[in-house]
Amino acid sequence: MNTTILRKSVLGIAGLAVAGGIAAGPLHLTDTPTVDTRPVAVVQADKPAVDKAKLIPHGVQGEQSRIDLNDEQTGNVKAIIAATKKAGMDERAAVVSIATSLQESKLENLGHLGDRNDHDSQGLFQQRPSSGWGTVEQITDPEYATLAFLKGLKQVDGWQDMPLTRAAQTVQVSAYPDHYAQWEQQAADLVAEHWNS
Repeated sequence: MNTTILRKSVLGIAGLAVAGGIAAGPLHLTDTPTVDTRPVAVVQADKPAVDKAKLIPHGVQGEQSRIDLNDEQTGNVKAIIAATKKAGMDERAAVVSIATSLQESKLENLGHLGDRNDHDSQGLFQQRPSSGWGTVEQITDPEYATLAFLKGLKQVDGWQDMPLTRAAQTVQVSAYPDHYAQWEQQAADLVAEHWNS
């Protein structure tokens, strides 16, 4: 037999074998990398942390109080923080505001309490329409009430360098000026938790 014909026959048979193998399925290669098709979890970067040293720059004064908050109170915390940002003020201003509201209303947007009312005080900050804080409708709006409080705080020279209770008292003119201090730690914790949420 002619070697050329023999060679062509062998190559033809080999070609059929390869073609048959491809038609029958892929060749198994041991070095083929596998692809993991399982879903990949997306990990989001943590929110930037609040500088806690800015929240309580002088340390807390006296014994601290703490209450558990319901959804409404937590919503009011978030409203105070949003209004603070809207006013262009920092986290420390939010701490002073929240501590003030904790003392005045336990972060509840109080309406007129009848015989239990302190004069005509209402809202988160127990502001009084008769003292020029705004109408009842305004001072019971958390954003308005916070902005009104912050406007007063901005007018206190050096409020950033004062103990919280002195800054709050200068705005509020309370009969119990030292009571704001007891809420500083909880207010700072709430700002740390919700400022970047």
